[in-house]
Amino acid sequence: MYKALGRLADILARILAYAGGVVLLVLVALTCVSIAGRAFIPLDIGIGPIRGIYDFTEIGMAAAIFAFLPWAQLQDAHAKVDLFTTAMPDGMNRFLDVIFNIGMTVIAAYGTYRLYLGMVDRRNFGDFSPIAEVPLWYGYAACLVGGIAFVLVAAFCVLRSARRLAGLPE
Repeated sequence: MYKALGRLADILARILAYAGGVVLLVLVALTCVSIAGRAFIPLDIGIGPIRGIYDFTEIGMAAAIFAFLPWAQLQDAHAKVDLFTTAMPDGMNRFLDVIFNIGMTVIAAYGTYRLYLGMVDRRNFGDFSPIAEVPLWYGYAACLVGGIAFVLVAAFCVLRSARRLAGLPE
């Protein structure tokens, strides 16, 4: 059961990380096209920058960041202050990992819940981005996918760190 959960967490985190990378590549391409379009403005040939590129970049960057969070959690790649942990016994470090992962799961769950509430508010109020007039709740919904995956992967990481503390194999 544990191995199946581990594979599921890995697949979920990996797919979202790849999706976040694709979003970033698309944003880079759109930004390059928009910048090149600005060069054509003086020629007055009808080509110009992409309208709303800042809106697309803002929404896309937020979605990409949330897409990377599950992978960072699964790889134990979040920033940790290990000033004193190098001097601590191995068992204490494993115990601290359990505490850290529980804390991350709580933070991920609370943040995802607040993100959901923000999405509902933006949808109910009918808020749009200022230039491209994209409904803002779309961006929240895209981030919510990564947030939910972050919660699931963080919960798996609690199990993984508890197994390490108990000395069980991975």
